[in-house]
Amino acid sequence: MAKYGYPGGFVVSALGSGSWFIPIPMAAVQFALGGILPPWFGPLWLGPLCVGLVCSFGESIGTLTIYAAGYSGATGLFDRFSQGRSGRAQRLYQWLMRMMQKHGGLVMFALSAIMNPFFFPAALTCGAVRFGLKKYFLVTFAGKFIKCSLIAYAGYFSLSGIMSWFGIQV
Repeated sequence: MAKYGYPGGFVVSALGSGSWFIPIPMAAVQFALGGILPPWFGPLWLGPLCVGLVCSFGESIGTLTIYAAGYSGATGLFDRFSQGRSGRAQRLYQWLMRMMQKHGGLVMFALSAIMNPFFFPAALTCGAVRFGLKKYFLVTFAGKFIKCSLIAYAGYFSLSGIMSWFGIQV
């Protein structure tokens, strides 16, 4: 893990956040890197913050593919869910569209700051409602920075204990 370091964390995060079909264990990699990588400068406890910065940037870059998919197919998505269909999928999509139009930045920040399955549909909807790309990236980056840093700090504070439990010297 340490061999690939920060570039490896960036690549795994970018691929994992932009891929819907290929499961990539981003959180596990971020957790491990937070526990083993030294910081670029300063005391050791800054290492997870550096990991959080790099991984959140990678995740934010990766999610641009989801945003672009929504942006390019906005009318097709809306038409698909709104043509004579009733049910939860239609109501959920229409609710998400309204939320993105009214409170898009806040919704994206909250959904990107926690691990949840609702980020992908929200990012798709951001593109569909033509949420500004620059604003989308900055808000998503801020939320992902919190999430990735917390995961990295969890690794930093617990990885040595986990490894010693298995008899591995860190």
